[in-house]
Amino acid sequence: MAPLPDGFSYAEVNATYNGLSFGIAAMGSATIFFWLQLPNVTKNYRTALTITGMVTLIATYHCIRNFNSWSEAFTVSSKDGGDYAVQLTGSPFNDGYRYVDWLLTVPLLLIELILVMKLPQ
Repeated sequence: MAPLPDGFSYAEVNATYNGLSFGIAAMGSATIFFWLQLPNVTKNYRTALTITGMVTLIATYHCIRNFNSWSEAFTVSSKDGGDYAVQLTGSPFNDGYRYVDWLLTVPLLLIELILVMKLPQ
């Protein structure tokens, strides 16, 4: 886990928060879309499309974990209804989720590539 340096601005914390939130929405909706399209795809490509949905589902899960870890690492408070102050909570940001994500999704993407290319044995 990475210790976070002090001095993040409200804009920086908010931009990361919004980016992670967008990632959750994008990956989650992509998973649903890919799996709903399975009946519309030629039988030869259904396995590859199923794997694509698995990849985006794994990415959604890890994006949620990153989002929760980021949210727990900071407190945002308003000073007398004015500017926002950002403080570290002391809870470290777990940046290991992205590496676990890569460890799981990259082999699946390679398998998918082989299936789509129809490489001979």
